[in-house]
Amino acid sequence: MSFLKSFNKVYKFTDADEAFACIEELYNHSRASLLEAFDEFSKSTDFRQERVSAHYPYLRVKVDNAKRIDSRLSYGFVPKPGVYSTTLTRPDIFDHYYKEQIRLLLKNHNVPVEVGVSEVPMPIHFVLGEDFHLEGDLTPQHMEVLPNLFDLPDLSIMDDEIANGTYYPADGEDAPLALFTAPRVDMSLLRLRHYTGTNAAHFQNYVIFTNYQFYIDEFIKIAHQTMSPSDDAAVREGRAEYEAFVEPGNIVTYNKNIKGLPKDEDGERGRRLPQMPAYHLKRPDGSGITMVNIGVGPSNAKTITDHIAVLRPHAWIMLGHCAGLRNSQNLGDYCLAHGYLREDNVLYRDLNPAIPIPALSEIQLALEKSVAEVTGLKGYDLKKIMRTGTVASVDDRNWELRPSIRKNARLSQSRAIALDMESGTIAANGFRFRVPYGTLLCVSDKPLHGMLKLPGMAENFYRQRVEQHLQIGLLTMAMLREIGEDRLHSRKLRSFNEVAFQ
Repeated sequence: MSFLKSFNKVYKFTDADEAFACIEELYNHSRASLLEAFDEFSKSTDFRQERVSAHYPYLRVKVDNAKRIDSRLSYGFVPKPGVYSTTLTRPDIFDHYYKEQIRLLLKNHNVPVEVGVSEVPMPIHFVLGEDFHLEGDLTPQHMEVLPNLFDLPDLSIMDDEIANGTYYPADGEDAPLALFTAPRVDMSLLRLRHYTGTNAAHFQNYVIFTNYQFYIDEFIKIAHQTMSPSDDAAVREGRAEYEAFVEPGNIVTYNKNIKGLPKDEDGERGRRLPQMPAYHLKRPDGSGITMVNIGVGPSNAKTITDHIAVLRPHAWIMLGHCAGLRNSQNLGDYCLAHGYLREDNVLYRDLNPAIPIPALSEIQLALEKSVAEVTGLKGYDLKKIMRTGTVASVDDRNWELRPSIRKNARLSQSRAIALDMESGTIAANGFRFRVPYGTLLCVSDKPLHGMLKLPGMAENFYRQRVEQHLQIGLLTMAMLREIGEDRLHSRKLRSFNEVAFQ
């Protein structure tokens, strides 16, 4: 069945797969018409006069009774009677996500969903996608004419007001159905390629952030070992959990222990790594592990989580190094964050530092169990190497030189056990974007107690602790995957008038 006979027609569905098929066809038709017009434009110097526009598909639902059938749910329903809608993009990436959100709406409210073509134009930059650099591939003459013929990105419709809880629909306007509009999603998909060196389609639902390349080196070693063939049947079975490993430049290594997979893909090896390189151990259903080296600082932490959030991952955690603030701590001890003292000065406009960032029990328990399993320490003995408490995040790497931070009474009043530059920001953006979050740091220095991070000390620490710390992170993600997304997405992350989409 074709849904393109009339763009003025509104389609209603009571089946999620049929609704998605309509969304996919409408999107692909709009995209194809723009690409055809752009191809003609790029090859010509005799430019057409009329503008070329195409529009995103939308999803809308009208609910007269918003009673939840299951009070344990944290998403999949609207908060009160009304009309809700959102624009949609990239069905090739969000196929499973869109189908699941539509299925939940149909199940929880027992009303049809409506699909059609919105009034929001698709910018040509977004339609061309991650592999086309528009400004670099067109002549100056083409670039001068481009705005007169095609729609360009409009920042006025790409903010985070919905996620921040500061968006209020005008009278007669639909309430939002999702945290992000289609243009906001498209912008982040392109930014992800820019910052991480890999296409958004490779990102997995369980994300590990780190602030040191040592962790990435160990992750790469484990991933390539997983992809390599084995003569032992038991080993082959154990390595078959992940089907591919993707590195910056979209270099794809397929698992040689799984029959029928494609040949490895060379991708594009850059002369240098991107700003925040990403690596992906992929599973067929997207439930694999992505690891990103975000570098140093809360600005990077906010930047990358702003964009990964549109992919709606099921969890992200921070594994990295920190300064131990207690004299009883030893180098190599672990710090499990159950609270955050946020002095990063990055998110204060979007999420006031006075707003508490709660610990999520599912994440906390998985991290603690993983530390116990990997180290072999149980119960009271676990306290020998791990402490649970507040982690302080600041915006100055040389904080040791600032008396205003060293002598900050809030460090003691908050019962802080560790200090870093990224964890508070990652947790706060997880809270802001409804992505389950957690933090497990490793003490690499104790500046307040005369143990500064110096080259010799650091190198010895890295050799001893990185492998173990990463194994804890990987095991944690496996545990979270077993918990399941329905239980993992906590009601703690949902606001009063929450959007229906996860």
